[in-house]
Amino acid sequence: MMKRGYEKTMATGAGTQNKDWWPKQLNLDILRQHDIKSNPLVGFDYKKEVMKLDYEGVKNDVKEVMKNSQDWWPADYGHYGPFFIRLTWHAAGTYRLGDGRGGGGTGAQRFAPLNSWPDNGNLDKARRLLWPIKQKYGNKLSWADLLIVAGNVAIEDMGGPTHGVALGREDIWHPEKDIYWGSEDEWLADNRYGKTRQDLENPLAAVQMGLIYVNPEGPNANPDPLMSAQDVRETFARMGMNDVETFALTAGGHTFGKAHGNGREEKLGPQPEGAPLEKQGLGWESENNSGVGVDTVTSGLEGPWTTNPIKWDMGYLKMLYENEWELTKSPAGKHIWHPKNLAEEFMAPEVDGSGKKVMPMMTTADMALKMDPEYRKIGEGFMNDPEGFAEAFAKAWFKLLHRDMGPKSNYVTGDYKDADYAWQNPVPEGRKLSENEVSKIKNDIKNSDISIIEMIETAWASASTFRYSDMKGGANGARIRLAPQKDWEVNRPDELMRVLNVYEGIAEKYDASVADVIVISGALGLEMAGDIQVEVTTGRGDASQDMTDVEGFEYMEPRADGFRNYMEKEFAVTSEELMLDRAQLLGLTPTEMTVLVGGLRALGISHSGDGVWNDEPKLDNSWFKTLLDMSVEWKETGYNSYEAHGRNSGEFVRTASRTDLVFGSNSELRAIVEVYAQDDNLDRFRNDFVKTWNKIMNADRFDLN
Repeated sequence: MMKRGYEKTMATGAGTQNKDWWPKQLNLDILRQHDIKSNPLVGFDYKKEVMKLDYEGVKNDVKEVMKNSQDWWPADYGHYGPFFIRLTWHAAGTYRLGDGRGGGGTGAQRFAPLNSWPDNGNLDKARRLLWPIKQKYGNKLSWADLLIVAGNVAIEDMGGPTHGVALGREDIWHPEKDIYWGSEDEWLADNRYGKTRQDLENPLAAVQMGLIYVNPEGPNANPDPLMSAQDVRETFARMGMNDVETFALTAGGHTFGKAHGNGREEKLGPQPEGAPLEKQGLGWESENNSGVGVDTVTSGLEGPWTTNPIKWDMGYLKMLYENEWELTKSPAGKHIWHPKNLAEEFMAPEVDGSGKKVMPMMTTADMALKMDPEYRKIGEGFMNDPEGFAEAFAKAWFKLLHRDMGPKSNYVTGDYKDADYAWQNPVPEGRKLSENEVSKIKNDIKNSDISIIEMIETAWASASTFRYSDMKGGANGARIRLAPQKDWEVNRPDELMRVLNVYEGIAEKYDASVADVIVISGALGLEMAGDIQVEVTTGRGDASQDMTDVEGFEYMEPRADGFRNYMEKEFAVTSEELMLDRAQLLGLTPTEMTVLVGGLRALGISHSGDGVWNDEPKLDNSWFKTLLDMSVEWKETGYNSYEAHGRNSGEFVRTASRTDLVFGSNSELRAIVEVYAQDDNLDRFRNDFVKTWNKIMNADRFDLN
């Protein structure tokens, strides 16, 4: 018989943690996430299995689910289509250009914080509605793909235009720890701006904590359409959309469905992550009458946008532009706009099928499309060109859903329209070189005036742009020779152009790509410096300027690169934190990050000159040994600047940056440094460095990976 009462016990993992004692501690956990210990499908090849999926069967099942209203969460107008469009939009719409993070490519909406964001209110129900489909198709259909497919099928079912969907997104199994969503400690708070509405903290693309883009009521609920237009323009630009795409997406998306605010928000229960155990992960339980259907409260805004909320038509544009509007409030007390003197025939049906007519509404963000001169010009153009509007929406919607998937080579299967866009980062197919050709190219590089340091630094600069967050960047395509990369300060443009001129001549001579020559040259530099053989894969192509999304790549310019000891300016965060962020985007482990920095410094790679402690480039473990040298003591001499002086003599010995010294300061990194500094681990270091180097060089070789 269980003894009654409580006994004081300590839960595993509870109690005061290291981060509590030392809040500035470097969070190396972001380099350890998503390993096999969290994955219940270890060894499963999703890209292979999704090819076996009955995709038409999935689409038909989604259509059936959309029209099968459930009593526990009734479908508005008898059709879950608008609900699923919102689900898909909010899965994909977290993407931002600044760091390529977010988006729908991982199924992250299933986890905190996204599953409990105010802007994602009640989308937990949409995922439950889709569960029977996920259960039926099992491992052949990831949640990540299903969350994207659902909204696209919904648009098609309601007569809207799409360019289809590509499949191949793999699920993650726990929240992403690397994504910075803001520093606010309460929902919908806002301390992410500087002096203007355009001075939004990087890499964020949302105006408040817990929102996808903008506050629909206006900036911080100020119902000013022109100020809202500023927010809309800036936030959508930060996720890769121009004015036309922004307008088309907004107008097309709001052609469907309604907002829900027919009651007071204070009657809502906690979000899914805070809900009681017995709710089984369902959040936002409402005590507003029935809490569902006409009584649903989600955003607090209330009303449809159009006369026919489950039909693709020109209703949104006609409603917005052919009526005068007045500011009012929803039953939940939120700012909305109602049309003046709207005839009953243009009103919308109530969601419950009762035949009652209700007044359409617009949000302040919608009114921005009417009041802002540039948006208005676009809208009036679409009014006169319905086909143009449909095509613009389809293209922008496709871009929204696929922006984080990288090149089309990552599209495994699906029903997508086969078109090429610069934002997909296309690269022409390259030619695989023979061993003899590679040898001749190496010989020509040896006989040029290119130094070992230049060989290695150029290859690093080209390849290290890659980021796993959105499969963008990398050595393939040799975009380092194109705008904007060729002009980035971190790449030393003048020296880079001299090196690339040599490489281009060699590439032309051997009918090779410049991309391959860059990587071959980097490998040659390592071989010359390390008495080691470096395997090189070839077959890269060279992209053209027309194939390059210049505006998108501008966001990728390294403002800091700890691997090259480069800092553009002083930042609010430390250089080692910025290096850690870059390491995560490159898919590095703590060991790989350590071996790369130690090797690059020994090879003479340092934009500032700090951390280079040997006389000539050499691929050995000397940097680690020097870092652990106890004959010197370090003193801070300025921002990200340190000097070592002899403990006894006081004489100046060497300089370093924070991204150098952190490897001796941080206990976890120091443990790795000690391994490589051992006399018996020289060969281990060289092998590990080359292995990690090739991982970076080949990160964007999706044809190999």
